[in-house]
Amino acid sequence: MTTQLIECIPNFSEARRPEVIDQIVAAITSVQGARLLDRSSDLDHNRTVLTYAGPPEAVEEAAFRAIKTASELIDLNHHTGEHPRIGATDVCPFVPISGITMDECIAMAKRLGERVGRELQIPVYLYEFAATRPERTNLENIRRGQYEGLKSEIESNPGRKPDYGPAKLGPAGATVIGARNPLIAFNVYLTTAEVDIAKKIAKAIRQSSGGMRYVKSLGLLVEGRAQVSINLTNFRESPIGRVVEMIRREAQRYGVGIHHSELVGLIPQDALIDAAVWYTQLDQFSPDQILEARLYQSGSSKSDESQSGSSTVSFLDDVAAATAAPGGGSAAAYAGALGAALVEMVSGLTIGKKKYADVEAEMQAIRSQALMLRKELTNAVEDDAAAFEAVMGAFKLPKETEEQQKARRAAIHIATVNAAHVPLHTVQNAVKVMELAATCAKDGNLNAISDAMSGAAMARAALTAAGYNVRINLNSLEDKSAGEKMLKELQELEKQADTIEKEIRKTMEERGGV
Repeated sequence: MTTQLIECIPNFSEARRPEVIDQIVAAITSVQGARLLDRSSDLDHNRTVLTYAGPPEAVEEAAFRAIKTASELIDLNHHTGEHPRIGATDVCPFVPISGITMDECIAMAKRLGERVGRELQIPVYLYEFAATRPERTNLENIRRGQYEGLKSEIESNPGRKPDYGPAKLGPAGATVIGARNPLIAFNVYLTTAEVDIAKKIAKAIRQSSGGMRYVKSLGLLVEGRAQVSINLTNFRESPIGRVVEMIRREAQRYGVGIHHSELVGLIPQDALIDAAVWYTQLDQFSPDQILEARLYQSGSSKSDESQSGSSTVSFLDDVAAATAAPGGGSAAAYAGALGAALVEMVSGLTIGKKKYADVEAEMQAIRSQALMLRKELTNAVEDDAAAFEAVMGAFKLPKETEEQQKARRAAIHIATVNAAHVPLHTVQNAVKVMELAATCAKDGNLNAISDAMSGAAMARAALTAAGYNVRINLNSLEDKSAGEKMLKELQELEKQADTIEKEIRKTMEERGGV
């Protein structure tokens, strides 16, 4: 069965206060399964684009938490920037990646829109494939007049009534939610400071003005240089190389050229391959001719070992560095991942052996579960570091006014609870690894029993270290009652681990003679 995977690329009207973005990132990564892929901020635009992916339920919940956090920390009445915007979370699109249809993404956009409107009292507009009106398919139509213009019209103009939520704007503005195909966002800087030239070029190339299909563009002044800001909604029909050359030729009309370009967020590999083929005029080119692609296809064990070794050394160097993150929580997750990997090893060494045919199905299931746990614990290595950075970011929030102090305290509380939740999840997974290791020690390949024991020991170490991090974070909360439920769960998990450890020692005595 194909794994369902959705990408979400929310845009937030903030870039000059990284501590605010840290809080939003923490809100996203607090959801199990939501994996942050990229963070891109532009100070002139005063806008940040986050890219994350995961299974549908995780992505949808992470989007809600991000929108909620942004609404609490971003006030559009005090926001300025070059990029058009109508909300703290300006736009939040869902993109199907694998195992999921566009219709399912549309349904997700509608569910999220209804929830945001109902629970957060934020006006929500649906766009692209989720649009309920033809004129709302294009984002620029919804964003016409920006926050200020929408604020003056939303209560009186029926055409600007939101799809969900109140017909009234608060400090968080409105949010546009939808479903779309992959989009490439990039900016082309010109060798001039005359923004009118950038605006003329943007008009010449964008589809709505009679230019190239699937091209949306704006002319802006950024860092003292004219910029053509582009959203390319279908790079296969309008390749990125062709778009750049169109800009180059239009620029020549005004006696200027391209200074440089920059990518915002992520780009599909195929788009870069298309650009390379187009510019170099390669004939009969095949993606299989790319060295790295061929190496990945071959599954070279030496390459894998090399990369794994490099990754391990890099992580150890990061931990050893005189920085606060990654720290104990990340190390705990890493130890748990090692324990899960050893369980995979032992179950794999048991599968296919005639002597253990009666536990074949059990070992197959264990190997599959251990793989998933290893992936989750590996992700937790970065999640724990990100959660800590979010706490530090919350403490850096302004506190000049009473309102700012209140927002700061709330942000610190949310970030600290999340910083406890991440290692608690590590504890939960560590107990699961111990249970699998105990079964492998009892029923698995006897020649690998010490490896099963080692896997359990690594998982127990992960549990102990992660438990310290849970307690230290919860203990720092002003309202200790907020962590009571988590502490109780931690204690129960530690008792389970004690019981499993006793069982494993008994198995070692019976099967290993130790």
